[in-house]
Amino acid sequence: MQELHSLEKEFVDFLIVNGIMADDWEKMKLNETSKSSNIITLFSDVIMEGILRKTIFLEFRDAFTMKAFHCLADKIILVGLDGTENFDFTKPENLELAVANPPRGMKIYTSEKAYSKSREKELFNMIQSGCLIADGTTYKALCLALASNPL
Repeated sequence: MQELHSLEKEFVDFLIVNGIMADDWEKMKLNETSKSSNIITLFSDVIMEGILRKTIFLEFRDAFTMKAFHCLADKIILVGLDGTENFDFTKPENLELAVANPPRGMKIYTSEKAYSKSREKELFNMIQSGCLIADGTTYKALCLALASNPL
């Protein structure tokens, strides 16, 4: 319920569009908790879908891999960098070093694929698997690194 506070205006609009007035909502919260919980879940889904529609870039990092994704309307493009045992992409200083001048032994690669499900479902699954919504800086830097160190 606390999460709704920052989206209060959007939630009120959502309730109104769905024919639920303020008094009805207050009664529902008290007397029909299951129904009010379902409405909150539906609202959360609507908000999440809106965020996913606006998402253009995702990133994934662990100790040995960094992947940046460009999420287009019909396909997703991956640029990745696989490190070595002694390199940890979760450390910010290593990230900059790897992108600016990939150390020997690192593999930089790219691929693309069409979405097999809806775009939003695939992005949601990727986020559930550890990807983060990004601003594209890493993707663009990896593209430049790939251009200067072709496959």
